[in-house]
Amino acid sequence: MAPSQGTPPLEGITVVALEQAVAAPFASRQLADLGARVIKVERVDGGDFARAYDSLISGGLGTHFAWLNRSKESVALDLKREEGRAILAELVATADVFLQNLAPGAAARLGFGAAELRARHPRLIVIDMSGYGSRGPYRDKRAYDMLVQAEAGLVSVTGTPETPVKAGSPLADIAAGMYAFSGALAALVRRGTTGEGAAVEVTMFDAVAEWMSQAMYATRSTGKVPPRSALGHPLISPYDAYPTAYGEDVVIGVQNDRQWAALVTRVLDRAFLASDPEFATNQARVRNRAKVDTLIAEATAGMTRGELVRRLDEAGVPNASINDTHGLLAHPQLAERDRWREVGSPVGALPAILPPITFADAEARMGPIPALGEHTEAVLAELGYDAGTIDGLRSSGAVA
Repeated sequence: MAPSQGTPPLEGITVVALEQAVAAPFASRQLADLGARVIKVERVDGGDFARAYDSLISGGLGTHFAWLNRSKESVALDLKREEGRAILAELVATADVFLQNLAPGAAARLGFGAAELRARHPRLIVIDMSGYGSRGPYRDKRAYDMLVQAEAGLVSVTGTPETPVKAGSPLADIAAGMYAFSGALAALVRRGTTGEGAAVEVTMFDAVAEWMSQAMYATRSTGKVPPRSALGHPLISPYDAYPTAYGEDVVIGVQNDRQWAALVTRVLDRAFLASDPEFATNQARVRNRAKVDTLIAEATAGMTRGELVRRLDEAGVPNASINDTHGLLAHPQLAERDRWREVGSPVGALPAILPPITFADAEARMGPIPALGEHTEAVLAELGYDAGTIDGLRSSGAVA
């Protein structure tokens, strides 16, 4: 059941987002989730190209776009035309936050660089997102999720010993979007204290480099790249997937020696392993990882997944089932906690999961996904444009 509706935390905040793809739309959608008004500025000729990444949703809506763009208003402008740029300038003048992820330097060439905007609007928060940043030898290098995962070293620690792999979700985009979101919140808090806006830069590369810090510390200390260990962990054992009677693997992650003792005593019925010097400490288990994994697999293979999970839970040993997306869609934790909602879209109602930030008194806004340019006329009218002027702009191609 939805909570009683208090004031959404970002109610009254207006965000103008000149955005496309994943990273910036993820940041602005989270601001919209918390109650901000997000005006999404799109190209007149097709809009955000994520609209057409795929057409897997019945009716032709792209899955990325559906995920990232609920609760926004779509305004379609041709920024190559003076009239389109003038409208965007008027929108920015009404905004608290201007967020953009065009190619480096493109916003400035259009007249929407951070320095210029901050000079005109001292309270404005400008967030510039890019792959590698506004300076440095990689400034103009193409930066898509897979490319940044590779360049920042994430693929070097992900995969099997034989094969590096990228993460299945677009982690470089998600990481940058999260930092842009939190940067916007921090800038809004500071503005509330000082009255001053901010210029904030967030890059995909910096975001993933931050997430690689532990691995970099390990390399600096040892001179070696952490080995890829599939589901396992190079510094912890046991920490892997183990078989059950009907081929449904269960992940077991023992974090300390107490949990090891609980695993072998209460789950595997091999209490002698708790004190065996080959296995009693984590460092010993890491040295003897193959033996550890063999001993556990021999015991778990005779149990059903349900029996193994029950015994692990009763013993307090960390574990998880390996779900695919079918399993996640049907996951009892989402159902029991009432995390599913419906959002409108150009192709009808779609299911969506409530965002992770849960306020006790104010449910996240779960507004519809906009059609391209759906709100152009309404927003122009709000800016004071009359019907004849709007018709003229549409006829000239400046808006759609």
